[in-house]
Amino acid sequence: MKIIHKITTSQLFKITSLNSFSVLLKIGIGLITSKVLALFVGPSGMALVGNLKNFTASLESITTLGFQNGIVKYVAENKEDKGKIKTIFSTLFSILFLFSIVLSAILFLFASYWNFQLFGSQFDFTIVFQCLALLLPWYASSLFFLSFMNGLGQYKNVIYINILGNILGLLVSVLLIIQWQTLGALLSIVVTPSLLFFVTYYYIIKEINFFKAINYKAIDFTIINNLSSYSLMALVSSIIGPIVFLAIRNYVIHKVGLEEAGYLETISRISSYYLLFVTTILTIYFLPKLARAKTNKETKTIFFSFYKYLLPLFIIGVTFIYFLRFFIIETLLTKAFLPVSNLFFWQLVGDVLKVSSWILAFNLLAQKKTIAFIAIELFSLVLTYLFSIYFVNHFGIEGIVIAHALTYLVYLFVLAIYFRKSLF
Repeated sequence: MKIIHKITTSQLFKITSLNSFSVLLKIGIGLITSKVLALFVGPSGMALVGNLKNFTASLESITTLGFQNGIVKYVAENKEDKGKIKTIFSTLFSILFLFSIVLSAILFLFASYWNFQLFGSQFDFTIVFQCLALLLPWYASSLFFLSFMNGLGQYKNVIYINILGNILGLLVSVLLIIQWQTLGALLSIVVTPSLLFFVTYYYIIKEINFFKAINYKAIDFTIINNLSSYSLMALVSSIIGPIVFLAIRNYVIHKVGLEEAGYLETISRISSYYLLFVTTILTIYFLPKLARAKTNKETKTIFFSFYKYLLPLFIIGVTFIYFLRFFIIETLLTKAFLPVSNLFFWQLVGDVLKVSSWILAFNLLAQKKTIAFIAIELFSLVLTYLFSIYFVNHFGIEGIVIAHALTYLVYLFVLAIYFRKSLF
């Protein structure tokens, strides 16, 4: 009983429990959205949605200059120094907001070009990129606010923001998809994240006086310099990664077909829902702890708390998902998506290996191992592309998920060797 009491009263358990509620809510909301997409858009529309998601993922990292994880670490290290915190807030908000406005102008002026690059000449969704351009500064601000609060250790507020943002996002997404089908689905991807600004602003002004903190004359460029290594790491994975996945999806469209590419986006979408549990815990709990770890012994303790408590729960969860795959598809999607059931096994195997490696990859970020992070990330992306092209030629669409599993097996092996002193 003492052990149970110790676990249930620990900070990790409390945060995990609240985060679990947030993740379950987001999963539920995501599944409702997926059902609406399945009914109004179909497999081919899913492929277009996937292309836009890859584009916005890259844009998110560019807009924040790749600083998100660096902000968490830098604020966490200086949170006791109120003067320094104000300088950090003023400097980063000013730089990021101005940069997002420049990007918005580029997006708006060349909206037709981006439409052609993502969707080809047969689809005209130029208005989506124009809306994205107008909303980008607000979305960039909300991302900055979230990272700043995370660095301050405001775990609960970050989770509450995610909960409120997801509920707002559901309402807007469903309305847009029902009203305009594929166009509505694409608009929902660019509209819903910007709504988070109003929620994050409400919480950030409780931590810092927004208008008094912003002082353009007090911009400290040494802060930008200190975050440059994080920028390089984030930009490599967040820009090159989506470009690789976009290239793979386009190859699948030309080699196998648009519907099959839609199946690939569907299994990726399902995967993203259950991976939320791990990614949010890693970001809001483990990343700040890894950033503060000074010795291999401290790092090893953090690693093994992840492998001992979270990884087994994840494995149990994905096992249930595999056996319920037909029920999941028929209930949450439509029978038109039944071919997706053939993709579950290798996707789940790959995701277990992916989660196993994530805690190690996050330590590369936390400890600013810039060269190692970039080298390993580029290596894994090259493997992903080569394996995907090779296996899709031999096994069709199932080859993509086989490549996914094999890539993360190699990725985990490389990271385990790199962190062998902290692990063993």
